[in-house]
Amino acid sequence: MGTLDGMSVVVTGASSGIGDAIARRFVVEDALVTIGSRTEPDVVGAIWVPTDVSDPSAADALIAAAVDAHGGLDVLVNNAGVQVVATVADTTDEEFDYVMGVNVRGVFNCCRAAVRRMRDHGGGSIINIGSVAGETADHSMAAYNASKGAVHALTRSIAIDHGRDGVRCNAILPGWIATDLAEVVFDGSDDPATARAAAVGRHPVGRLGTPEEVANLAAWLASDESSFVSGSLFRIDGGLTAQSPIGG
Repeated sequence: MGTLDGMSVVVTGASSGIGDAIARRFVVEDALVTIGSRTEPDVVGAIWVPTDVSDPSAADALIAAAVDAHGGLDVLVNNAGVQVVATVADTTDEEFDYVMGVNVRGVFNCCRAAVRRMRDHGGGSIINIGSVAGETADHSMAAYNASKGAVHALTRSIAIDHGRDGVRCNAILPGWIATDLAEVVFDGSDDPATARAAAVGRHPVGRLGTPEEVANLAAWLASDESSFVSGSLFRIDGGLTAQSPIGG
């Protein structure tokens, strides 16, 4: 049996990248996985509920579908996210609303639906995918940086407000992970190859992270092995943000 044997788990945004890796890892750990995403995922052993997390009714329906299919809800992973490459001066109203709608309102919608279920049925674990960009800002990512800072604050609020309901809430803060979202940033530069090499070079471990490494941490936070962990933000960035800005 896996460490998540029989647990009912919802993962949002699992059609690619980090979410895909988390969903696959949870299936391997024998969890009962429900995926909420706009695009159909390619994860054998999970059920898919077409979901726009920015729509409160869709988030409610996603959680209800997991409860109906698997008899309850034990874990929620809020991974769905989008980004826009722009400074605050260049970000349009539509771009700002788009990022905040998915990254903040979407996380809020799913957390609210999950907490309402968990607090009345013995608790559970919520894992929000934040970002190191919510703590130390990336250049030309104003709306994205702000959205991830909000996710971190919401994580702490849920932990302190609903800990006595048995609900744990933590956030994972990935750094540069080798996903399509990272490639969008590189491709948006004048010289993508140089930008990619520079990003790798800034990491003390000498490489970018993998989605599977983020999934390893998510699996631990979902399991009973982390039962005393709540309200914490876990950086997984290969030492990127630990170093002094003055080069060695």
